[in-house]
Amino acid sequence: MKKSVLTRYRVLAYVTGVLLVLLCLGVIAKYGLDLDGAADFTRVIGFAHGWLYVVYLGFAFDLGSKAKWPVGKLLWVLLAGTVPTAAFFVERKVSREFADVFADAAPAAVEA
Repeated sequence: MKKSVLTRYRVLAYVTGVLLVLLCLGVIAKYGLDLDGAADFTRVIGFAHGWLYVVYLGFAFDLGSKAKWPVGKLLWVLLAGTVPTAAFFVERKVSREFADVFADAAPAAVEA
C-alpha cells in the first residue's frame, strides 16, 4: 500500500473534523445565542462539510479496503466524521497503526 493513501485519508479526516466542529459552533450560535449571520455561516459550513464528508468516506473506504480491515473497524472509521472531534482521535489511532508498516517498508539509511 502506498503512503499517499494514508496521507489523503489523514488530510480529509482533519478537514472533516474541523468543519464538523465549526458546524456545531455555528448551530450553537444560531439556535442557542441567536447571533446575526450564524444562519449563513451554518449553511455554508454545513454544505462544505456534507460534500467533503462524502469524499472522506471514499478515501476512508479505499484505505480500509487496501488494509483489509474487518467491517466493524471500517464502519467505525467511516462514522468518525459524524461525531464532533472523533475524526481527530480515530485518525491518530489509524496513523499509529500504519506507522509501523511504513517504517518497516522504508529502506535503511546507509552510513558513509
